[in-house]
Amino acid sequence: MRPTKVHLLWRDHSSPRQFRSAVSLHSHTLHSRENLAFIPRYTAGVPILSSAIRERQQRYRARHGREFDFSRAFWRPPLAPLEALRLERKQIEERLALDPLVSLSDHDDIQAGLALALVEPNPPVSLEWTVPFGPSFFHIGVHNLPREQAGTIAANLAEVTANPTRGAIRDALAALHAFDETLMVWNHPAWDEARVGPLAHAQLLGQFLERFGEFFHALELNGLRPWSENRRVIAIGERSGHPLISGGDRHGLEPNANLNLTNAANFSEFVEEIRCDRHSDVLFMPQYREPQRLRMIETMVDILRDYPEFPEGRRGWRDRVFYEHVEGVPQPLSEIWPANAGWLVEAFLQAVRASRLPQVRSALKLALADAHEVAP
Repeated sequence: MRPTKVHLLWRDHSSPRQFRSAVSLHSHTLHSRENLAFIPRYTAGVPILSSAIRERQQRYRARHGREFDFSRAFWRPPLAPLEALRLERKQIEERLALDPLVSLSDHDDIQAGLALALVEPNPPVSLEWTVPFGPSFFHIGVHNLPREQAGTIAANLAEVTANPTRGAIRDALAALHAFDETLMVWNHPAWDEARVGPLAHAQLLGQFLERFGEFFHALELNGLRPWSENRRVIAIGERSGHPLISGGDRHGLEPNANLNLTNAANFSEFVEEIRCDRHSDVLFMPQYREPQRLRMIETMVDILRDYPEFPEGRRGWRDRVFYEHVEGVPQPLSEIWPANAGWLVEAFLQAVRASRLPQVRSALKLALADAHEVAP
């Protein structure tokens, strides 16, 4: 097996020239349900943002007699499948001058690939499958399902997510592995997304890898996770023998921060390259060098802005952000918050949106920079 090769575009602009195509993996559309539990963590270091969060929580507590739980809040990414496809294609065609191969993989949902089939020839039908495991969970990128069976497969995976026994997980992974043109990627394996703690997560990762590692074709280097974490994934791959692969994890308007370079002419050929040749060329784009927290704040900007050019029901940000009450019924914020949500909340929104201004962005870039986030 040839080792995975990592290319940094800001160091070598010529690296894409020897390839025919670039592959964009792990990209989300409005069909994904995205939890907002990260907001207090990523705004803690920005005074006006953290103040606005606390003010909103206090007002919610006074009105409802209980805490505002960000884990019950979620949003839908702003882009529809065709818009997301065009965004990823544009980066590849205009910045790299390569042929684009794009796989959109929403959380536990295959609608994006099915919808694109109405306007595109043979788009991959893919999803990011949530697999509960002990007190945590892992995400598996399942790319290029057989179209005629995709609905049944997705329903079976949802059933395993709801009832995740060891045997059911193994059977589902083995069935997916049996499809020759399907690619199985363990997404951001070193990320303790459930926040069980570093030691517990490392133990769970080892157990999951030991039990099910034979069914994965690659481990993901994630375009939204810090380099220190991606380095741990590289070490895991070296020990397990899995090739590494790109996964941008795009949710907003920033195109994927890493891609795969290949000479494959279509997605099935790319899958064969990873599964059979077990070699991968991963290209990190310049936006990966930006501080992770700044990029997350900019994703919040994409959430908390209006899109007058979009169809009705997607234009206002309050229509795309939801809160699930104790009763379990999610409501859009347009039904919960008044149009004027209070001066501090409005200040929060203005501050988030102002982060796009060049002078504000420069200041935030310095304030949020972390040397460990920059690839060597």
